[in-house]
Amino acid sequence: MHQTNLRDQALQVLKFRLVSGDLAPGQIYSAAALAAELGVSNSPVREAMLTLVNQGLLETVRNRGFRVIPLSDKERRNIYDLRILLEIPSMVKLSKMSGTIAQRKDEFSKIASDMVKCAKKGDIVGYLDMDRNFHLGLLEILQNEQLVSIVEKLRDQTRQYGLKALSDRGDLVRSAEEHQPILDAIISGDGKLTSKLMTEHLSHLVRDWA
Repeated sequence: MHQTNLRDQALQVLKFRLVSGDLAPGQIYSAAALAAELGVSNSPVREAMLTLVNQGLLETVRNRGFRVIPLSDKERRNIYDLRILLEIPSMVKLSKMSGTIAQRKDEFSKIASDMVKCAKKGDIVGYLDMDRNFHLGLLEILQNEQLVSIVEKLRDQTRQYGLKALSDRGDLVRSAEEHQPILDAIISGDGKLTSKLMTEHLSHLVRDWA
């Protein structure tokens, strides 16, 4: 259990460093060196890095370590196109289940509120956790495990390096504040508005977070 906790903690740190740009695309990193820096044994860090390999964020380099896989503009655009195709119709479908969503309004409103708080504090890891809980949590209501799994993988592959820059100039708060209106549109049963707000929200992937 202790080892698992260390792996999860290492994974959180590594994901933050990917987002912030501390782990740069194309560079090779040693699990041993990162473990020494974090003050833990090699094993949990290596396990965390292998998890990132499985997520398509790193690749192993024989006898050298792990390399951060660069994400090209074309790949980022492809991911954006896929998320548009999958998430917009799904959110519109949720707007036709407005009664079900309304029963959980307080739950998702709190997530949206906590996300804004994280953004104001510059807590990028907290922001990402809340953002994931909001979007994937709503999609889970559709009871389509394959859909949730695919969207989750696409989110991981996006590697939103620009989030730190957004946070530094205050724009991350604006992005966080977009979630409550999306929830309100779904609960009101307004599919057209839901589609519009979600399209604008996902545009950050290619407009601001690259």
